Amino acid sequence: MWMWMWNTMERRGVSSIIFDLDNTLVDTAGAGRIAIQKVRELLKSMHVQESHIKDICDHFLRKLLHESFDPSEGKTIDDVRTHHWYEALHETQGTDPDLALASSCYYTWKNTRLQVLTLSPEVRSLLEELQKIYKLLLITNGDTQTQWEKIEAVRCKGLFSLVVVGGDHPEQKPARSIFTHCFESAGVRPQDCIMVGDCLSTDIQGGINAGVRATVWINSACKSVPQGSVTPDYTVPSVLNLNDVLLELR
Repeated sequence: MWMWMWNTMERRGVSSIIFDLDNTLVDTAGAGRIAIQKVRELLKSMHVQESHIKDICDHFLRKLLHESFDPSEGKTIDDVRTHHWYEALHETQGTDPDLALASSCYYTWKNTRLQVLTLSPEVRSLLEELQKIYKLLLITNGDTQTQWEKIEAVRCKGLFSLVVVGGDHPEQKPARSIFTHCFESAGVRPQDCIMVGDCLSTDIQGGINAGVRATVWINSACKSVPQGSVTPDYTVPSVLNLNDVLLELR
């Protein structure tokens, strides 16, 4: 079947698949939930009031969601996120927290998340099969240190012809420039590629901006496309359903 699919797709000109990383190939959200639970256990062991623990973690997650990181300011992402925990502790408890506790919270969260983040055997097998047929590319948004640590943790770099981390470039998805860099570096044309990702505003919009042949939205929550949002060409609940899309594109 794979040889037949390759012959068909080759005639149509699709030769490359661009993947997003977080919540497309790996369950970053799930790893994050486990990491937060470990921090809750740490805070409980440090005799932080039970009524405060949830609020502290919620404050951190809100700061993470709205995070703005500029490496030119001389701080590392570790510094910034340790400070998120420091502020979360302060805002919840109303007193100046111990910086060491904030640091412990951060590294417990970070290390746990990296330890449990994994490329499932099924996804790895899918990529290994696709790698025989297509040129696989990875474009992931995020700061340089964080994203490369994830890539190293899940040991996926060797599955891709090119890995592009947004923090290494002036613009991230959905900017056309980062896709142009990807196309030029990999020696492919946008019309020969499909873009696969879980985020409508970055992955799907980015693919459209770049002029790829088709976009594939990984919609694990089975949500409706929000009104006014960009519309993907294909929607699947998991990257493991990608072969169905490839067959439709023949």
